[in-house]
Amino acid sequence: VQDQVWNRVTVNREAHKSTRYYIDEMHLLLKEEQTAAYTVEIWKRFRKWGGIPTGITQNVKDLLSSREVENIFENSDYVYMLNQAQGDRQILAKQLNISNHQLSYVTHSSEGEGLLFYGSTILPFVDRFPKDTKLYGIMTTKLTEQTERT
Repeated sequence: VQDQVWNRVTVNREAHKSTRYYIDEMHLLLKEEQTAAYTVEIWKRFRKWGGIPTGITQNVKDLLSSREVENIFENSDYVYMLNQAQGDRQILAKQLNISNHQLSYVTHSSEGEGLLFYGSTILPFVDRFPKDTKLYGIMTTKLTEQTERT
């Protein structure tokens, strides 16, 4: 799959187009040495080739247990962090140099609240996206809301 994605990035670069690549459950790609190495390699090369990789995971401990995760964080300008479990918060605080005050924004936070990391800047945010819109209906990943739409 990743080889196909890289081929698409190459084709799109020649056409002067960006390629967005969303990797859900990213921690699974970092479990095995071969897929972890390839994931880091394309992550590093993507931006130079017009790629915009996005790693998504709910298993922060699994993600951070990989030796390769530092390479990914070092090659990521942007991190979007929502509510975190206590153990995960402590690991992330150490890894990303998050203060206790900043951690409060991802401690028992409500839906749509968290921290944005952009370079060395960390910003708290609250995003109350209106649920009664077409766009919300298209974007939601909640199965109950998807069922209601059909």
